Formats: sequence, structure tokens, C-alpha cells
Amino acid sequence: MGDVKNLYGEDAIKKLKEMAEDINICMFCTETNAIPFATRPMSTQEVDEEGNFWFFSGRESHKNQEIKQDDDVQLIYADNGNSEYLSVTGKADIFKDHSKIEELWNGLAKAWFEEGKDDPELTLIRVRPTESHYWDTKDGKILSMLKIAISAATGADMDGGIEGTARVQ
Repeated sequence: MGDVKNLYGEDAIKKLKEMAEDINICMFCTETNAIPFATRPMSTQEVDEEGNFWFFSGRESHKNQEIKQDDDVQLIYADNGNSEYLSVTGKADIFKDHSKIEELWNGLAKAWFEEGKDDPELTLIRVRPTESHYWDTKDGKILSMLKIAISAATGADMDGGIEGTARVQ
């Protein structure tokens, strides 16, 4: 059994930022009250100092239309290679903020928005977390894998995991 470490405020924001920006790609889920809910991979542009998650999105995209109908979303991050996982539920809003677009813009975004930062289709999605849960390793990938191998061979409990909630507010 792993350790539980719940995080709050600045510690929670630091953990969310570290994990989300390191893993980068999440499964962005909308229509979370429907089964199956709509899910697609999205690249995280930033987790800001308040713990908000930022994404670029097309103005007429399905996800934007779905968020307009229901702002509840879930972000699911997974890095199997490093045994790091993050689930974030939150409220999403869509808007156009030229200064924020300028701040977050990168060359990869041009693949989706051919006209660049001034593309009329370019919008931002901000996700304000309401609940988050993370799973991580205590000792890093190599030592964790070694502990798992020893545990499998000997039956000893050598769990190197840590998990907890991360509450921004």
C-alpha cells in the first residue's frame, strides 16, 4: 500500500503544474454526465499560478460547443513510463484574450491555427480545477521498478507509490 499525501493551496498548484506540464498531453473529457463522454487528446499550454489549466481550441470545435452546453470537464494525464497519473475535474470557460494567446503561443500551435496568433478560429479554454487526484512514485522510476521486481520475487510489500488529492482552494 502506498502513502497518502494530500496537498492544498500552493503545494497543490505546484504538484498540478509539475505533473501536467511534464506529461503535457491529457485526455480532455467533456459531456461528463453522458456515457460515453466525449474525449480527445489535448496539449496543455500552461498551469498558471492560480492552478488554472490553459488550452488552445478552435472556436467552432466540438469541445467548445460541448463546453457551452455543460462546463464540467475532466482532464486525465498518464505517464506510464514514470508511473505518474493525474485526474482533474473542473469548470471550463472559453474566451479570446489576445495577451494570453501571445503569452502561450508556440510554434506547434501553428499546425492547428494556420493564421497564427490572429487566427479568427483561435480561442482559449481555461479549466478551473474543482477536484484533483494524483498518483506518483516516491523514489523515481528506476528505484520504483526495482522495488516492484523485488516485491514480485519475494512477496514483500515494497510499494513506492504516493497518492493524494490536490486542492487548489
